[in-house]
Amino acid sequence: MAYETEDHETQYCFPAINSSCIKGMRSKYEYNIMYVFVSLLSAWTVFLNLLVIISISHFKKLHTPTNLIILSLAVADLLMGLVIPVEATRQIETCWYFGDTFCKLFVIILGLLFSGSLSNLVLIAVDRYVAVCHPLLYPQKITTTKTLITICLTWVCFSTYTTILVINGYFDTSLRTDVCFGECSVPMGFAWIVTDLFMSFILPCTLIITLYLRIFYVVHQQVKVINSLMKGGKCVMEGLVRRKSESKAALTLGIIVIVYLLCFIPYYICSMSVISPTTINVLTWVLYANSGLNPLIYALFYPWFKKTVKHILTLKIFQPASSLVDIFTEHQL
Repeated sequence: MAYETEDHETQYCFPAINSSCIKGMRSKYEYNIMYVFVSLLSAWTVFLNLLVIISISHFKKLHTPTNLIILSLAVADLLMGLVIPVEATRQIETCWYFGDTFCKLFVIILGLLFSGSLSNLVLIAVDRYVAVCHPLLYPQKITTTKTLITICLTWVCFSTYTTILVINGYFDTSLRTDVCFGECSVPMGFAWIVTDLFMSFILPCTLIITLYLRIFYVVHQQVKVINSLMKGGKCVMEGLVRRKSESKAALTLGIIVIVYLLCFIPYYICSMSVISPTTINVLTWVLYANSGLNPLIYALFYPWFKKTVKHILTLKIFQPASSLVDIFTEHQL
């Protein structure tokens, strides 16, 4: 690590190589703060998403189409937590020490995880749209098998797309100008930049916002109908209970959309404009932090999650037939 010295002598990533990149200079205090932050973020992201994965995988009652998508999202976010230390080395040291081959692989993995997380958000939006707007068709349209196939196809498609994007950038020699030794980046032409912006941000955001707006509208209409039908005491109670449930669902969806947009929109806007590298680095870490926030949004808002976490942390999942426990009623089948 290159600490800032009084004479501010220029240091290089690979001093023995003439084309080496210049190494960024930071104070020892900055290094310590940044590495502590990265370590905590990585541990937080991996731990929370691991709890979600174990919960949904272990308990049979949680094997539903919606939870399969949440499981896929948790896998993507957990892997993101594992690659955070590698990205931290690149950002903090401002040098790439792991070779050109691993650089290609790392960029492909990074793109795949961001795309995978984003595509799972779209799938969750579609799942909730059918459940709320077409509840009678939901059992037929959204099955466990169909959901599993869709998730696998989504991962395969985005893997192919990301690989083509990276390979095109590395083999297009016209784009690889002024690249120093010790840098890991993927240059892209204007056409690819526009395509990636549309595929990785505009299209998913448009789908998510459109579906959630439709969900909010349907929920609002349902609440109005329930209010107009409330006459007897029992009807009032049922109406209030359902209204509370619908309001909670709407609030959860609102939080999902707002947090997602707050994390991703600033980065994409700033990445297309002339702005300081420091700002881009901060916004990049906001994207990584989103992987640690997703479990809180998608899991902690569900009552069953606290119960499954209790079972996991107290090691009750190792008891016989623990997977058959009905965590919704806390009784064993």
